[in-house]
Amino acid sequence: MQRLDPAALRREQASTLAAPRMRYGLLARVLFAGMDLVYGHQRTLSKFKVLELIARVPYQAWEQVGYVAMTHTAHDPGFARRIFDRVRQSRQQQDNEQWHLLILQELIARSGRREGVILYWLLPQLVAFVYYQIVWLLYAVRPAAAYRLNAEFEDHAEHEYMEFVRDRPDLEGAAWESVLAEDYGRFASQADLFRQIGYDERVHKEESLGWLAAPRFS
Repeated sequence: MQRLDPAALRREQASTLAAPRMRYGLLARVLFAGMDLVYGHQRTLSKFKVLELIARVPYQAWEQVGYVAMTHTAHDPGFARRIFDRVRQSRQQQDNEQWHLLILQELIARSGRREGVILYWLLPQLVAFVYYQIVWLLYAVRPAAAYRLNAEFEDHAEHEYMEFVRDRPDLEGAAWESVLAEDYGRFASQADLFRQIGYDERVHKEESLGWLAAPRFS
């Protein structure tokens, strides 16, 4: 993923805040409403952690469906290669979401915040499991619907992160020092870190929307 400098990150945040959210479908609205009901409307690191745990799911599902599809396309190497390229992109996106999750886990651990096992481990795992089945089925039957749902999820995440920074001016003076910086990137403040994460989510959204034009690897 492209790492932006502080000035570019501020421009991208302004761009997100000026843009309206996508018009979310029923599945996305139910998911977001459920998260607000359980974890509250306030944007917190713990809520973002749950969001990132679920965010990996579509890419995991697409990767698995792609591998299954490749076993049945040996007669058409070109088509199999296009599937493999899509799987590789999904893996890269999944890894990026995993970095987000690791970063949030580290920040929460350093804050000393204690999280309940049921709300912040068991329930998210159950939601992720159900979401995986839905996304897997959508992708196998109607890929465009799966990409659209993921774009809506990423659009929501993009706006949530950028609004989080907007509402937390104290993040501008909060340093981010981490063992993960060597892999994810170094940032002058936590505000820039979260701007970058929000920008990553926009890139994922745009990739999913781009795939809508050729959902079946054509």
